[in-house]
Amino acid sequence: MEQGAFDGVRVVELAQWVFVPVAGALLADWGADVIRIERLDGDPYRGLATQGIGTDRGGPNLSVALANRGKRSVAVDLRAPEGRAVLDELLATADVLLTSLRPGALARLGLDPQALRDRYPGLIYARGHGFGVRGPDADQPGYDSSAFWSRGGLAYILTPGERDHPISQRGAMGDRNGAVALAFGIASALLKRTRTGVGSVVDVSLLATALSTLSSDLLVALNGPAPEPVNGRGPQVNPLTSSYRTADGRHIQLMFLQGDRYWADFCALIGRPEWITDERFADLAARRTHSAACIAALDDEFAGRTFAEWKQLLSGLDAPWAPVQSIAELTADPQVLANGYVGEVELEDGNTYRFPTVPVQFDEQPPVLRRAPEHGEHTESVLLELGYDWDRITALKTAGVVP
Repeated sequence: MEQGAFDGVRVVELAQWVFVPVAGALLADWGADVIRIERLDGDPYRGLATQGIGTDRGGPNLSVALANRGKRSVAVDLRAPEGRAVLDELLATADVLLTSLRPGALARLGLDPQALRDRYPGLIYARGHGFGVRGPDADQPGYDSSAFWSRGGLAYILTPGERDHPISQRGAMGDRNGAVALAFGIASALLKRTRTGVGSVVDVSLLATALSTLSSDLLVALNGPAPEPVNGRGPQVNPLTSSYRTADGRHIQLMFLQGDRYWADFCALIGRPEWITDERFADLAARRTHSAACIAALDDEFAGRTFAEWKQLLSGLDAPWAPVQSIAELTADPQVLANGYVGEVELEDGNTYRFPTVPVQFDEQPPVLRRAPEHGEHTESVLLELGYDWDRITALKTAGVVP
């Protein structure tokens, strides 16, 4: 197998649910040896039933499998001195500690940043949290629907004003965005360590991820009146950057930011050459002035063809546009398939399941997707790697420190 970007890097992951474990999965995709430390009763995410992809389906829990692909799992009771000793021995071999535990819990376990950096000066200490490590809510639990979607402003800005309740977030949106940022931070810290020999503390919060996601809106708010939610298609300064409804109730998104560059070709393609010289629509300024009339004309035009007909027609136009696709359509999109954006995991019994791959590729190839570990699957093998003999492992089992 070709060498991965993180081959030789060991990550000890002390985390649960989605946000921080996904960061670990991203590192594992590219070769890192990611060892999950799980409680004796397992990550509570293992018990979550979700949309027929969690414990409510026959076969692997795909929610857990996606967040933990390619890792090894060690189950150990960290409250027991012998279990804490196992963690210390693992950290002595690690490049990265990756954790989602809150500051209070880390301090109680003696895992605060300064204590570990004193003992392991080259260790990269990476933590993901809800609200940051300072301030009155630093120790408050945070999930992406609360810290990212709600407190982070996305629910407010994306909910049309006529709705009685904020729109709901799709599953783990904030978690997965935050995980990408956390993995990037770890990669940066590893690069820095090659130059300095010293580890760093890397922090990413779901709240900060929300601010980054809404950077354009925040730029407005920090320099003038804050933007408000948009109803319908919103203000149409440029009618060529809007969505239009087709004859069968689907939508096409035009994104002609450089409208004058595409207008003539677009009009000729759809059989409306008279619009090219129409003084109301002839250039960007005219279309802005007569925006309502231009949108009405385009509404009528798009209503005259089906979704499939518009896709076929616009495929001949070298301009930015897109069909508004369903999730089912997305999984079969020729571009998704051609670029390997959906991968397949093959299990030892020959069964397979499919995952979305990561957005990063090396040398035009996605990573090879590997299955996630069962709870505590690698406890014994990792202990053997640390130098434990079977008598010591048996003693830990007898004491209830490992399963």
